Amino acid sequence: MVVNSTEADTVTARQPARAPHPDNVFTRMYPALPSFAPQTAAARAAMQRMGARNDLIDAGDNLTDPIQSILNPSVFSPNNPDNPNMTAGMTFLGQFLDHDVTFDRKSILNANANPMATVNFRTAAFDLDSVYGNGPTGSPELYDSSSGRIKFRLERIPGSEAVSRHGAVRFDMPRDRQNNAIVAESRNDENVVIAQMQVALLSFHNAVTDYLAAQPAYRGASAQKLYTDARRLVTWHYQWIILHEFLPLTIGQAQLDDILRNGLTYYHPEASLNRFRTGDGHEMPRIPIEFNAAAYRFGHSQVRPSYRANFGPTGGAPFFAFIFDDAENPAAPDPNDLRGGKRAARRFVDWQTFFDFGDGNVRPNKRIDARMSSPLMQLPGARAPSPGLPNDGVQSLPARTLSRHINFGIPSGQAIARTMHMPVLAPSQLSELAPYALDPRDTLASSTPLFFYILKEAEVMEHGLRLGPVGGRIVGEVFVGLLREDPGAYLRAAPQWHPTLPTSHPGDFRMADLLQFAGVVPPL
Repeated sequence: MVVNSTEADTVTARQPARAPHPDNVFTRMYPALPSFAPQTAAARAAMQRMGARNDLIDAGDNLTDPIQSILNPSVFSPNNPDNPNMTAGMTFLGQFLDHDVTFDRKSILNANANPMATVNFRTAAFDLDSVYGNGPTGSPELYDSSSGRIKFRLERIPGSEAVSRHGAVRFDMPRDRQNNAIVAESRNDENVVIAQMQVALLSFHNAVTDYLAAQPAYRGASAQKLYTDARRLVTWHYQWIILHEFLPLTIGQAQLDDILRNGLTYYHPEASLNRFRTGDGHEMPRIPIEFNAAAYRFGHSQVRPSYRANFGPTGGAPFFAFIFDDAENPAAPDPNDLRGGKRAARRFVDWQTFFDFGDGNVRPNKRIDARMSSPLMQLPGARAPSPGLPNDGVQSLPARTLSRHINFGIPSGQAIARTMHMPVLAPSQLSELAPYALDPRDTLASSTPLFFYILKEAEVMEHGLRLGPVGGRIVGEVFVGLLREDPGAYLRAAPQWHPTLPTSHPGDFRMADLLQFAGVVPPL
């Protein structure tokens, strides 16, 4: 979710060819509700103005010093408060999850679109196809079998040991001569942190493969058997993290428990309109556009202006940088921001900043509220191609999201809240929207785009610490629905399963455990 990509407008790096199923299109959770505003070019332009730099959603961060942006947020980001309950890494985990289940690759930013005619280029399952691609046969460029085991290719970052604590060597995804990542999901090279998260998952598979090979039960096992069982173990531990770490923090444990106990109320993946049959006869669910284009983009609000990417060499200075800086030369081999598509010695991540390893180094992400960090209002990409970033001139991330509300005719937050029998925000709680009118009958304070409504709901009802009732329910039901509809997911195939890999949290398994097991957390 940093940027959570720009969907159809991404500039894709080299990506293994995959044939999307033509019936894997998006659907509507609330098909009977009208669009929150007229689906006109004028309304779209108004949304783009509202989401532009220095307008309503821009937090107005002071971008003169990436270090002070972190150490002195009350001065450098007074409108962009920290979330003490969630670490900085959860933003990027959220982005990674999105890239595993949705990719609207072809719809146009400035034109209306029908969700039921918009193909999803990812499988609607948390099955890590964004990591495994089409497997060793279908995506051989991702794999290395030279050891006799089927592992992912990784490449050393030249010179990284000179700028890493204790001389630790760091790794990157394989790249071609143009620095394009050779990866199953090109958007996972959008920024340094998400790229390193992809590296972590590749490394996790490799480590699990070696772990299984060392078990007596796998003595003499074939490479294919090791690969298949390692992939299942990797995927199930990943799904455990979704259900036991990401969702409780994002929607609240009580909301999650209610969905798991009482089932889905608003998302109906079992309905014929919301599913399709694949070529091999299996059925898969479709994802609602209200989730894809609105509710799940809450993570944009969690992005910090800058991050400490790593701690630098022993005795040296850490690498702090803004997540994006459009003033940087796009041709620079090692720009002073965290954009992706580059390989340089210092462009690696020390995960101790992003997840809690108990050493006091972790930093928080931002609250879920109606303001967004200023670097997201001017994304790079217009001056030169950059993976996952737009090149069509609309460089503000919220402007792009709000444009899609017009394009897809997404209902207002108020209409959805009423349909869900949830508390509805009053116009006085959305007073900043009163000057904005796209329809002669209503202002945006009474007919609010779902994306903005969900951010404001979290801000007003949950102090920005987690999603509110509407946002939390949409996100929670889609996540749980996808896990329950996937025959290969542990929640359906083995609902009593518990993690089996070594962990620092007995009976549990968290992102910090995954990163440690993957071997991507060198000591500081």
